[in-house]
Amino acid sequence: MDHIFGTYLKEIREDKGWSINQLAHAADISGSQISRIENGLRGIPKPQTLRKIADALEIPYEELMNKAGYLPTDAAHQDEISAPAWATSRDKRDFKKMLEDDGELMFDGVPLNEEDKQRIKDVLTGLFWEAKQMNKRKK
Repeated sequence: MDHIFGTYLKEIREDKGWSINQLAHAADISGSQISRIENGLRGIPKPQTLRKIADALEIPYEELMNKAGYLPTDAAHQDEISAPAWATSRDKRDFKKMLEDDGELMFDGVPLNEEDKQRIKDVLTGLFWEAKQMNKRKK
């Protein structure tokens, strides 16, 4: 998956006619990190990094999250929780419970709009599954 994602990112960057350094500057990440991602020498970027790259390239964040393997690829699974293949039903239940908390999300005393809430959920999704996977490796 790492190399496939890297190749995909490189194609997008080259289609825009950008150098690695141009993308790195626009996304505010290092050129060496972009190079390692494109060459499959670095794992799949975290959701926060994908957000920076998507914003810089002006492509949908969800598209990068999908290509990176954070989101399901077929429409039949869009209603299910986005979960990696190794996640157990218990992991999915825990994550669903965490996201379904109906409390109003606020920042600095101001309620967040739907777009901001979705961004937070996207980041939490990536962080949750990354933490779960690291925890499973320790056992």
